Amino acid sequence: MHFTQQDITDLDNRYRAHFINSLSGFKSANLIGTCDANGNHNLAIVSSVFHLGANPPLIGMIMRPHSVPRHTLENIQATKVYTINQVNADFYQQAHQTSARYDKNQSEFEQVGLHPELGQQILAPYVAESALKMGLKLISTQTLAVNGTELVIGEIIEIMVDDEAITKDGYVDIELLDCVTVSGLDSYHVTSRLQRLPYAKPK
Repeated sequence: MHFTQQDITDLDNRYRAHFINSLSGFKSANLIGTCDANGNHNLAIVSSVFHLGANPPLIGMIMRPHSVPRHTLENIQATKVYTINQVNADFYQQAHQTSARYDKNQSEFEQVGLHPELGQQILAPYVAESALKMGLKLISTQTLAVNGTELVIGEIIEIMVDDEAITKDGYVDIELLDCVTVSGLDSYHVTSRLQRLPYAKPK
């Protein structure tokens, strides 16, 4: 099939959301743990998390426009800290359920049956069930003029991961940790490695 720009514009809103969101391929599935100024916990699934740099260790993520209450974004801006917890195969359904629109005073941890865990560096809650967890301090939030989405940039200040998943060269084997990936808005997958390739140099 061939879609012109006008064809895309004319698509039903929900159809277009599924269609366009799935075009970019597999993405990481992460639960973002935050708390508000009163210590109330919030948990939200986000697939638009990406590496920005290793020194300093920066992670970026894109959040939907702040045109309606966004508890995760508001908590991050208020407390300046948050956690990123990779989703494992044994709780992906609970992780997906955090995308429901719960009230601000309802903890998604309690609503979906996951458990908060505190680290040593920050007050934001981790997901106890996750095998790979990162604690971050907020560096900046930027509203992107192109569509009003929010770019959140954080610096990693704490990491919790099984040492068996870290290879001698520092590579973290997320497949060994049973982490899942997501495509589109609601399709979850496990992975199968083809090969790790050597550092590429001109031949």
